[in-house]
Amino acid sequence: MLLNLTDIVIHYQKVAAVQGISLRVEKGQLVTLLGSNGAGKSTTLRTISGLVRPSAGEIRFDGKRIDGRSPDKILKLGIAHVPEGRRVFPGLTVLENLYTGAYVRSDKEGVKRDLEKTLSHFPVLKARSRQVAKTMSGGEQQMLAIGRALMSNPRLLMLDEPSLGLAPLVVQEIARILTEINRKGVSVILVEQNAEIALNLAHYGYVLETGRIALHGKADELKDNEHVRKAYLGI
Repeated sequence: MLLNLTDIVIHYQKVAAVQGISLRVEKGQLVTLLGSNGAGKSTTLRTISGLVRPSAGEIRFDGKRIDGRSPDKILKLGIAHVPEGRRVFPGLTVLENLYTGAYVRSDKEGVKRDLEKTLSHFPVLKARSRQVAKTMSGGEQQMLAIGRALMSNPRLLMLDEPSLGLAPLVVQEIARILTEINRKGVSVILVEQNAEIALNLAHYGYVLETGRIALHGKADELKDNEHVRKAYLGI
């Protein structure tokens, strides 16, 4: 077991945004979180990465309890988070942005190897390594944000709405890259507005509704579930 959330409760002031959810990610799995806006998906990712502290419950990563740890310590353990909104450093070049992703590391040779690996995943970043990030397209900036997260050498990569606002061809390319990253051993949690894409990529899925897990199961089973088909797949 790589990641295990048990009975997690999360409050914003006095309002419970997440109400006692439990979920697991096995090593090598790609898990998706589905749900409408406000269901608690982003809050769950922010809690795993240490940006939000749970009111109750516990989070274990590779057997170690991590709830309450600071974001930098959680990153060092091997959990990288790509938030919604393509948050790159606009005034830095592609290479400079990528190197910021490795700031918690001291293994220079390993960083060099991971830079080459990351650029192999994203040929467009290699071609534009000296380009300033703010001059890139939205899709290129999203690839840069994912690449920067990979530079921390994560065991678990969490992505929040990576396809939001992007053209269909770019979305397909990002989906291909995520599949490739997962096949090379990085576990993934994917929050994605496009439920069809998410379930096609994932091994397992959880459906969140008003801060609770309404359904969970293998991705193929969820695709055939009548509620999921009507509410999230538009069928």
